[in-house]
Amino acid sequence: MNNIETMRDKLSSLDPVSVDIIDESHKHAGHAGARDGGGHYLLKIITPKFAGMTTMARHRMIYSALGEMMKRDIHALNIQAKTPDEV
Repeated sequence: MNNIETMRDKLSSLDPVSVDIIDESHKHAGHAGARDGGGHYLLKIITPKFAGMTTMARHRMIYSALGEMMKRDIHALNIQAKTPDEV
């Protein structure tokens, strides 16, 4: 399973209506994190579980779902986290 598939699998615990993950690592070639193997990703996720939560709380929930990937497989994660009502 590649990183995007693994991320999608881990994020399924948030019951997303929509998940879009784009690998933007090529834009960061030569960057320290890229040299160490960590990828740069854009994550767009929509789930009703974010209702009533601050942006920081949403990001923490995502980091928690991704777990160890945040320490070794993901160097940078650009997050757009919304509820279905915010789309």
